[in-house]
Parts: sequence; C-alpha cells; structure tokens
Amino acid sequence: MEQLSLFENNSKNNLMAQPLAARVRPTSLDEYVGQSHLLGKGKILRNLIESDSVSSMILWGPPGVGKTTLARIIAERTKAAFIDFSAVTSGIKEIKKVMEEADENLRYGSRTILFVDEIHRFNKAQQDAFLPFVEKGSIILIGATTENPSFEINAALLSRCRVFVLKALTKDDIVYVLKNAINSGKGFGSQRVDIDDDLLERIAVFSNGDARNALSVLEMTVLNGDMRGDGSVKVTAETLSRCTEKRSLLYDKKGEEHYNLISALHKSMRNSDPDAAVYWLSRMLEAGEDPMYVARRVTRFAAEDVGLSDPYAVTLAVSCMQACHLIGMPECTVHLTEAVIYMALAPKSNSMEVAYNEAKEDALNEIDEPVPMNIRNAPTGLMKDLGYGEGYKYAHNYEGHITSMQCLPDSLLGRTYYEPSEEGKEKDFKKRLSEIKKWKKEHQ
Repeated sequence: MEQLSLFENNSKNNLMAQPLAARVRPTSLDEYVGQSHLLGKGKILRNLIESDSVSSMILWGPPGVGKTTLARIIAERTKAAFIDFSAVTSGIKEIKKVMEEADENLRYGSRTILFVDEIHRFNKAQQDAFLPFVEKGSIILIGATTENPSFEINAALLSRCRVFVLKALTKDDIVYVLKNAINSGKGFGSQRVDIDDDLLERIAVFSNGDARNALSVLEMTVLNGDMRGDGSVKVTAETLSRCTEKRSLLYDKKGEEHYNLISALHKSMRNSDPDAAVYWLSRMLEAGEDPMYVARRVTRFAAEDVGLSDPYAVTLAVSCMQACHLIGMPECTVHLTEAVIYMALAPKSNSMEVAYNEAKEDALNEIDEPVPMNIRNAPTGLMKDLGYGEGYKYAHNYEGHITSMQCLPDSLLGRTYYEPSEEGKEKDFKKRLSEIKKWKKEHQ
C-alpha cells in the first residue's frame, strides 16, 4: 500500500543537500546502531517489526538515540498505511482529519500506523482525541518522546500502549556511527577525511549519547577542516576545539532529569560521598539549574539528614543560601561546593525527620485533645477563673531548671517521638535526654 508518510527517498542531489545526520540515517534494522536490548536478534521489538505486527507503543528515550529512525524503518517494512504526524505543528483539526483517513482505511481492511513525534507536546485534549481510535483499532499509535510517559502521557492512553525505553548510545556506538558517516557514500565517502580515532572519541563524549549531535559536530569539523591539495580534509584537535566550545548537558529543569539529578545529589550526601555529591552538583549547575533551588535543598538536607548530630550544618547551609542570593552564578559555585562537601562529611541522623513524621501521624489520626489547662496562657481574668494556666510550673524557678509537669495530652502521655542517634553531637543530646527522662520519672 502507498505510504502516507513523508519518509520518501530523495534524489542524490537533494540527499547531499541535507544535513549529514539525515543523509546517513539507517534505513534497516541491520544498519541501526544501539538498543540491542530491544532490537537484537530474537528480541521482542525486532520480532514485532520483522513480522509486521507492531501494536500501539511509546518510544521513550533521550534525544538522538533513534526514535524517529526506528519509526522510519517500521514505515519501510509495514504493509499498513503509515502517517507521519508532528505534535509541534498539529492540532485537534489535523487529528480529526487523520482519524477520518484511518477509519476509511479500516473499512477497506487496511491498518493505519500513526507516528507522532514529540507526543508529550500534545495537551490532554489532543491526546484524548486519539484514545477512541486506538481502542477500536482504527490506528496503531507509535509515539516518540524524550519525557517520562508516566508524567506526560494520559493514563488511559498510556495503558493501551507498550512503552519501550531507548537508552543513550554508548561511546563505542557513537564512534561506530561517526566512522560509518566518514566512509559512507551518503556521508563523506566521496572525499577522504583524515581524523584521528582519539578525536572521534572526543566527539562521542561531547555528544553525550546523542548520535544526531555527534554527526552535526563531525560535519562542522569536516567543513572547517584543513583542505589539502589532493582534495582530502584534515581535521585537527584545534579545529575540533573551536567547534565544541560549550558542551550541552541533558537537562530539563521541570522534567524527570531535574528530579533524577537532585535525587542523586541528596543521596550522595546522605551516603557520605563528597566526590559524587560535587559531581552531581556540577551537572546541575552547568546545565543551568537555579543555584537557589540547590541551596534550598541543601538546607533541607541539613535538618533532615544531619540534624542535631551537627547543629552547625543548618547554619552553614543557610549562610550558603544567602551567599547564592547575594552573588549568584558562577561565583556561588564554591559556596555550594563547600556546603555539599560539609553535608557529605557531617555525621548523619534522620531523628528530626522521624520525630516530626511520627508526631504528624498522631496529629492527623488521633482525637484532637484540648491543650492541657496547666500550659495554656491566661491573659484575661475570665480565663484565669476558668482554670487556664492553673498548675503551671515555671521551669526557671526550680532547681536544674526542670519540672515534672505534664505537657502532652492525656491520651498521648508517655509517647516518644524524638529518638537521638549515637552520631556526632547527638550522642551528647541522647545522654542529656536520658537524664531528663530519668529525673522526671523519679519526681512524678
């Protein structure tokens, strides 16, 4: 059946006018690089494609790992009508028109595969428009996204699609892609390109698992390389350096990678690993994260994971946050580095977190007992007459500045929330608390 996609072969002249990444795009599974966990011999996705029996699916992975290329390969192999659809340029009107075509195809006994690039850009209403057609089998939906489908795809639609996770390409994968582009007739095979393997590896590292980015860098370095008398091109380290001045880190301040990285920073500090903590800190800041966000998280960490094992941790964290506010990036990187290393090396205790969560549980689930009369204020004569403040013992008037007065409601009497650890300064607090409880028990 005639393909309805834009994935058509171009003439040689038109092909060579395209960017390198488009010219050398794989056209078969055998040419495809990476994703062996899905497309290796005998793997499920490869079997589905080779048997032309694909079902609705979401291809989820970072940029440049082959999501669109995979869709194009499916388009070449399938007997179904294949429609290429962009979430960037299409709306409800275009969706309805495509669905009408799919229904018409179904009446004639033909399947329709609809490929939606960047499906996460569709809003809820647009995604809902696909749902009835997926349910009744008018279309087989293939969506491509760089965002976590759990957050960006409607639950009803997602439940009817299989999610395939595509991984970032390895350094060796990228080097293979680059060498193929140099030798392929669709790439630079018609002119000899002289570039050392160590420079190809530098491009691979710079591209961060993104084949499209790597091919763009290669194309730029070749076009800016030193032309020799025999028509060949020499790519030097200096040329490559000029073309790769600033590496773009994969990061989305509102997406999953944002939460992945702050989680990595928090857990590295908790695990007393200063090197990992500084690494994840630099990944966030160099990708453009707001330093105040990081400073707020470090301040939270100081109480949640260090607490009274080192009371100075909160002071240092707050001072760091003030420094970030006053001087901003890039100068405040050293303040944040100091803070995260301090937190990583500080003794750890989550007693504050545990104490509050257990108290919160009682506050939410137990009967709201009135405040005991003895610890209520009595600012008026009437309140005094009603017994407010009666029996209150002012601790400073007693030896040791302590009394055995009850402060918890009767139903919670004896309940313990704070359990100090043996770490750092909290070991001293534990000893002090034990002495206080012993004294109160003896003087009740």
